[in-house]
Parts: sequence; structure tokens; C-alpha cells
Amino acid sequence: MTTTSIPGYTYGQVPEAPFSMHDFALLKQTVMFTEKDAEYLRMAGEILRDQVDEILDLWYGFVGSRPHLLDYFSQDGVPDQHYLQAVRLRFGQWIRDLCERSYDQDWLNYQYEIGLRHHRTRKNQIDHAQAAPLIHYRYMVAFIYPITATIKSFLRRKGNSETEVEAMHQAWFKAVVLTVVLWTYPYIKPGEF
Repeated sequence: MTTTSIPGYTYGQVPEAPFSMHDFALLKQTVMFTEKDAEYLRMAGEILRDQVDEILDLWYGFVGSRPHLLDYFSQDGVPDQHYLQAVRLRFGQWIRDLCERSYDQDWLNYQYEIGLRHHRTRKNQIDHAQAAPLIHYRYMVAFIYPITATIKSFLRRKGNSETEVEAMHQAWFKAVVLTVVLWTYPYIKPGEF
């Protein structure tokens, strides 16, 4: 079991994912995720590690400037600051894990847990938040674009070649798609995932 100092972010203390490592291997093939992508993600992780707070500032600024997204962290139009901060810590760890962690069964199980925490199944529970009861599916998928488009400028900051930056960016894009697909499991009718 891997633990972090971040409340609510513990591998091994979450339910087992209803999708298998074999299912995940097929999903990786579908998005053309290769071992080379894993290498470029690790490279991206080294570049992004000391920029996580700045990345989160950008993403939180994006969400905070769009009331329809901020509503998911709010009750009666008032943002739950404790909830926003708790999610921010876990979001930062997700960036590190996306790039640096092996995609093993514990990782797969945790992606399922993240999905449950976006869905009405477990939304708000870990933080005892007072906020919207779920994040709608459409925004789960739509958020792939801003999280992917905005990361490229951060990948450029350490002087890597444009070819390396593009390879890291493509690996990041594939990894984000993979995780969001896994997160949407609770939204899909049984037997249709």
C-alpha cells in the first residue's frame, strides 16, 4: 500500500476496480499508448515536478472563472474553500502519479476511486464537503482539452527540444484520456463500459 501525506489519497484502501489489467491493456492499445510514451511521461514528470503549484494555479483559475464549473465545488453559489484546497492537493498528486507511477493494479483501483468521487456515489464524502452532488459526465470528458492544451507550455520550460516536448505532450494526452475513461465508469450503465 502506498500512502501520501495528502488526506484521502491512499493506494490500497480503495475498492478493487471493476475493470481488469487486461481491459486496461486493451484500452492502452486503443489510444496507442506504448512503452515509449511511458518513458516520455517519466521525462515530463521530471520537468513538471517543481511546477505543480503553478499548473494548479492555472487550472484553478480556469475553473474559478467559469461559474458553471465552480458550482461543482459550491453550495448555493458559495465555493467550499476547504473542499477546493483538499481537491487541489490530490490533483497535484494526480499530476505526479500520472507521470511517475507505474500503472499497476493499485493505480488502476485508485482511478476507479477517483471516478466514484466525481460521481454521486462518493462525491463530497471524503472531505465532508457541501457542494454539488456530482460532476456531470460531459464536463469530465470536456476537461480533457484544457488539461492537455495548457500543459505544453510547462513542458517547454526546461529547454528540451521541440521533438521531445511534442512526444511528452502526446504521452500526456494519451495518459489523460486513459484516466478520464477509467473515471467515467460509474456514469456508464452496467455492462456498457
